[in-house]
Amino acid sequence: MDRFIIGIKKEQSQRFDEKGNRIPVTFVQTSPNYLVNIKTAAKDGYDAVVLGFEENKNIPNPVKGLLKKAGITVSLHHIAEFRFDANTLKVEEVEGKKAMMLGEAKVVVGQEIKPAQLFAVNDVVKATATSKGKGFQGVVKRHHFKGGSKTHGQSDRQRAPGSIGMTTTPGRVFRGKRMAGRMGNDTITLPNCSVVEIKDNGIVIKGLVAGPIGGLVRIRK
Repeated sequence: MDRFIIGIKKEQSQRFDEKGNRIPVTFVQTSPNYLVNIKTAAKDGYDAVVLGFEENKNIPNPVKGLLKKAGITVSLHHIAEFRFDANTLKVEEVEGKKAMMLGEAKVVVGQEIKPAQLFAVNDVVKATATSKGKGFQGVVKRHHFKGGSKTHGQSDRQRAPGSIGMTTTPGRVFRGKRMAGRMGNDTITLPNCSVVEIKDNGIVIKGLVAGPIGGLVRIRK
């Protein structure tokens, strides 16, 4: 069954499992998380759950309208969609509002979602976040090139990329050649992470989630 929640990366640490092995863990704060909307294939062309997260005073007017329609009085900064399979997540209508069924429980649009309603310890999830942006970097830092020799007059070539050409044939640089360029700021998904602990305000997962402390994280089962 599809499960999803959004949060921010708060802490990286380490723990020991029952066998005494040291494992890296990441704590993702997921409170407050609200169910903003449920899109259906009949009306919107696809099935998706819209979640809102993190209070903030300055939010765009379209987001204010979306929250007002859902009956949410909290100003939520982050809005995210998660597509789901209609066969794995049941959607019902309760007093004129859509609701998603979580086992025997149900969450109506406008209600807050707790991680304990969605996940359990040892569940396997994947965490998606944006890695740290490091700007324009050379080939030594970006691709771990060894660098040039310091001898034979090469006083300024230690971190240079070297030759990139292909001589007369084919007479061009191949696409994808490892060169200097923008590094980081990529969408990174950490797959097959097991849930270590469920807290009231967040979730602890095994592994190191990409991105800085305070970065947005999407967790999906």
